[in-house]
Amino acid sequence: MDQDKPIEKKTDEPKEKFFTTPLIIIFVTIFIDLIGFGMVIPILPYYANTAPFNATPLEIGFLVAIYSLMQFFFSPLLGRLSDRYGRRPILFISLLGSAVGYLVIGFANTLFLVFLGRIISGITGGNISTAQAYIADVTSKKDRAKGMGLFGAAFGLGFIFGPALAGVTSKYGVHVPFFFAAVLSFANAIALYLILPESLKPNQRAVLPERKNRLLELFESL
Repeated sequence: MDQDKPIEKKTDEPKEKFFTTPLIIIFVTIFIDLIGFGMVIPILPYYANTAPFNATPLEIGFLVAIYSLMQFFFSPLLGRLSDRYGRRPILFISLLGSAVGYLVIGFANTLFLVFLGRIISGITGGNISTAQAYIADVTSKKDRAKGMGLFGAAFGLGFIFGPALAGVTSKYGVHVPFFFAAVLSFANAIALYLILPESLKPNQRAVLPERKNRLLELFESL
């Protein structure tokens, strides 16, 4: 027997599964967030040309921008809250908030309520940073780039399918797309609550200052 021959390493060890149920739920969450962002686009002519809305071009522009503006301000804050209280409760509450925002738009009979619904949806759509943090928590360094890449894919697909779904479902009524989005968000929230485990252990959570101006805290998060 040749004792100088190198020992071959066994390669039949089970490989770590990448597409776990928690990751799939996170990707679906981002997908639904972006569906909500894009869903209003095909409906804009309705708000501009129909009473009692009769929105001006400037108001239409704000209607589109207000969602992203709320995301810009609240995404860092929700991310910090998830560092303190865990990813799971922030994601769950934000999904319920998204459902409420869509329902407000669906039942809106004034332009003010449409704006209110968009503001609520934008604030809760700020869970993007929390979802990214969850992916970082549950993926290895080797798979992290893949996870963030699929995060971007879910982001893009949501923006593509949002206007498409609005166009299809609006055939049954201009408010139906928002009711449809509310059902999706609520179903996703239930699935998250029942299935998604917490990724941030209690001993890893950050401690937020107890006495601090909340508005100042918001701007310091940016």
